[in-house]
Amino acid sequence: MDRLDQTMMFRAQGEDIPAREVLQKVYAALQEKGYDPINQLVGYLMSGDPVYITSHNQARGLIRKLERYELLEELVRSYLQEKE
Repeated sequence: MDRLDQTMMFRAQGEDIPAREVLQKVYAALQEKGYDPINQLVGYLMSGDPVYITSHNQARGLIRKLERYELLEELVRSYLQEKE
């Protein structure tokens, strides 16, 4: 059977960076550039527009490696665990 007529799954080889680490690195980059990291991250999470995130220290590329829902999951998980 010819495999060209089948849907194939492609996975890029690369590093899997935990959402927590991405958020910490992006937060630090935003602070270094003088932005309010909370406002910028909320803007990005609400709109999906990467211009809210600085390109300083590759923060914009880093945050785009994850889906927004993954970042939100990490934020909610961290918040609720902190409350326990």
